[in-house]
Amino acid sequence: MNSSLPYRNRILARGAKSRAAALLLLLTGCAYLAACGYHVAGRSDALPKNIHVIAVPALENATNSYRIEQKLTSATVHEFLAATPYKITSNPASGDAVLRGKVLTLEAVPLLFDTQTGRATTMLVTVRCEIALTQTETQKVLYHTDKFVFRNEYEISTDVKSFFEEQDPALDRLARDFAQRLVAAITENF
Repeated sequence: MNSSLPYRNRILARGAKSRAAALLLLLTGCAYLAACGYHVAGRSDALPKNIHVIAVPALENATNSYRIEQKLTSATVHEFLAATPYKITSNPASGDAVLRGKVLTLEAVPLLFDTQTGRATTMLVTVRCEIALTQTETQKVLYHTDKFVFRNEYEISTDVKSFFEEQDPALDRLARDFAQRLVAAITENF
């Protein structure tokens, strides 16, 4: 029985070497993948590191929709604060970058109808904007598009009284959805 002990130790030593080699291979693979630029989705930092404060003055309104620019601006500020590390100001002189925009069109088209009443139950809302994010110090354009298009479907009430009562909450939902898409486009640099 004593003669089998050195044999057993050699087997255990080989197993330890194999585990160490496998661990080394695994760590090397992880380091390689990290060096290739793989990262967790949603953690992209496309804006320059020296940007800490983004100025978001009120968007311009080129539509006939009353106060739509105020709702979109407010929602955009809220989304930046909630989803990014940036501080937000309304004063362009106080920001490291300035986000300017203009609401060009706002269209609502009936998409689905109630078969009983013939009234629309779902609307397709499309907002078209010009958006530009400019670095204050260098005047470098960090993000720009003349064709930022946001499109989404919204259910509406067929009851006339309820329809007018839900108009502001519907615009708030629209503004919140718009802001999420806009902030994602800017911070992910698409």
